[in-house]
Formats: sequence, C-alpha cells, structure tokens
Amino acid sequence: MGARPPPMTPSMMLPQDPRLRLLTAFGAVLLVSQIGGLVTALSALAAAAALTLAQPQRPGWRRLVHLEGFLILLFVSLPFTVPGAPVASLGPLTVSAEGLLLAATLGAKVSASVLVLTLLLGGLEPARLGAALAALRVPETLVRLFVATARYRVLIGDEARRLGEAMHARGFTPRTDRHTLRTYGWLIGMLLVRALERAERVEEAMRCRGYTGRIPRLAAPRPAAREIAAAGLIVASAAALLMVDRL
Repeated sequence: MGARPPPMTPSMMLPQDPRLRLLTAFGAVLLVSQIGGLVTALSALAAAAALTLAQPQRPGWRRLVHLEGFLILLFVSLPFTVPGAPVASLGPLTVSAEGLLLAATLGAKVSASVLVLTLLLGGLEPARLGAALAALRVPETLVRLFVATARYRVLIGDEARRLGEAMHARGFTPRTDRHTLRTYGWLIGMLLVRALERAERVEEAMRCRGYTGRIPRLAAPRPAAREIAAAGLIVASAAALLMVDRL
C-alpha cells in the first residue's frame, strides 16, 4: 500500500519555499494596499490575524504593537486635516468623519500588511532570504548588500552596547551638557572605526576563502505542488478582497 500523505497542519497553509514566500508576500501586500473601503480592509486584517493565530509558532504581536504606536499618529492628524462632515469639535479644531474613515482604513491595511510580512518573512534567516532574492534574479550587488546589512547590523549593535556598558562602568551619566555631547561623539566615532576594522577583517577572510564577487549557492529544488497551491490561495484571497472592494 502506498504511503498516505501527511495530514494538513496550520504550518502547511503557508508556502515553505523562501522564493514563494517572497512572491506571496509581495503580491498580497500589493493587492491589500489597493483596497479603499474600510469593511474590506478590516476583512483583510481579520483574515491575516486568523492565519497568524492558526500557526503553531508564537505570533509576532510585539512588532504589531510597535506599529500601532506609530499608527496613532494617523488618528491624531487625519481627522483634523481631512475635510468632510464634522462629527466633533475640540476647541478650534474639527474632527471630520472622512478623516476618521481614512485613518481607520489605512490602519487596517497597514496592520494586515505587517501581519502578512511577519508571517511569511519574519522567520527567514538573512542567508536564506538572500538566496531566495538571488534565485528571483535580483541583482547580486543588492543581494550582497542586503545580507551584509542584516548580518552586521546585529554585530554593530552588540558593539555599541559593549561600548555603552564600558562608558557606564567608568561612571558616565548622560546629561544635557557639552561633556555628554562630546562623549556621544566619541562613542559614534569609535563605533565607526571598529565597524571599519571589522569590515576589513571580513573582506580579508572572504578573499582567503576564494571570494570573487559572487556568493556560491546551491540550486534550490522545485517547490512542491502543495506549497504553490498555498501561495496561490493567499494571493487569490487578497485579489478577491480587492475585487469585492471595487464592486
């Protein structure tokens, strides 16, 4: 008897191939960004949240919380700047219904897009993401720049944290005076010097290993039919929401 296919799990609702994840994220976010109605935008947000909650791993709600703090600016500014029917007044300022509607629609679309990006790309290592970009014929220079930036951003952040700890160990207390500004200037300068030294060491190590300007990568296998179907379903759902919005 032939082996039965594995049962459908929540993680199988997403494509596992990094190339498909990139294409799916780009297509879904592009379609969601064209939605203009609040109800459709909320439907997209609900669908993205349901797909996120269905995954076995812990959802990345922290990123969404950080985003919502920024989106508060939309609700602070748009209701007072977009002309329309007044719904409330705060002194000389008037809150318009059109401004509230626009702020809510933008907030729902941005939140849905961030959930989709976090769900599809949040768990990919920079090396795998770079290999997927290269497989999609993104210029090699941009791929190398992306991978190096993603990799060494963390290292430079760790270096800055160590320098900060050394400053505090020597009794430094930040104040609003010239000494504090001068100290932070030295900190930035030392960080740049150490980053340059690290870059030179990395370049020498890469050349010793035969680096010639291209990162050798193995040919990626063809995505499975189930992954292609999962990617198509996500993009088709976003397209359906856009079609409903345009009716």
